[in-house]
Amino acid sequence: KTVVATDLDTPANRKVAKKLPAAVPVLWIDLTDESDVRSMVDRVAPSVIVHLAAVIPTACYVNVGLAMRVNVEATKTLLRIARAQPVPPRFVQASSVAVHGARNPHRGDILRAESPTTPVDSYGQLKLAAESAVMASGLDWVVLRLGAVVSTDLRSLPIDAGMMYMEWSLPVDGRITTVDVRDVATAFANAATADVVDEVLLIGGDDSHRHVQGQLGPAMVQALGLSDCYPDGRQGNPNDDSAWFVCDWMDTARAQDVLSFQNHSWPAMLAEIRRKAGPMRPLLRAVSPLVRVLLARRAPYRGHPGTHADPWGQVRRRWPGAALIDPAQLIADR
Repeated sequence: KTVVATDLDTPANRKVAKKLPAAVPVLWIDLTDESDVRSMVDRVAPSVIVHLAAVIPTACYVNVGLAMRVNVEATKTLLRIARAQPVPPRFVQASSVAVHGARNPHRGDILRAESPTTPVDSYGQLKLAAESAVMASGLDWVVLRLGAVVSTDLRSLPIDAGMMYMEWSLPVDGRITTVDVRDVATAFANAATADVVDEVLLIGGDDSHRHVQGQLGPAMVQALGLSDCYPDGRQGNPNDDSAWFVCDWMDTARAQDVLSFQNHSWPAMLAEIRRKAGPMRPLLRAVSPLVRVLLARRAPYRGHPGTHADPWGQVRRRWPGAALIDPAQLIADR
């Protein structure tokens, strides 16, 4: 089988493409341009389309219009063109646990593929709209809902100020399931040919990847050499189901059974980060007190009254585009 990669034609993407195997051709297209998409699909005549393109938080909150065009409209266009092929392809859609909405751990049950879908932010809402289009397309499809994707690549650790602000806004006792980005790649590769069709699968790591939010970031920076530098967070309100993040512990048994993707445990990931940090660890350990002071000044709840976390209040104050979109504004099927 030949794998054809597609992306926007940018200098950064050109640089990344040079690292691909020589046997992998790259087509530079804009998925929001219907003529580009039609030309690509007609030329390749794919047997499987793995649709990964999306505008994700926090960028999707900054430009909701672009997120709607990419996450929903471009998906619908690609589906319509794929459906018109002489031999329609299988469609593997990248989605997110954000479609399920806020997850109060005090309600007991873990997240399952059949759990209710009640998004609380614009990203989850758009992802659910894309899922609905996939399921109604008439194609054979598989939807993979991703948990919290993490990496041992030190260049990709979440040190962006916006992402850190969002992370620190979340209840420290909220449940979360991480998954190694390499295992996510394996899940998508295997979903292209696996004996599964018209099914939603939850993509999270093995049981070692089940955490509470307040443990996750500190464990990663501790592996780098930083210690005791995370700002104090707040616990969630057990009586307010809306005041929680979209992550939870996940039932991944069915996904693992059909996709066999869980190859990197959480302890192994932390050990790999420690190895890669290597000589930097003593230096980072030495500057930990300074980092602690600097980060404390950026804490979302610093100077705010109250005792419980208000994650969506914090997020929407910083990014008004995180609020739910009026359903009448969602892009209609063309």
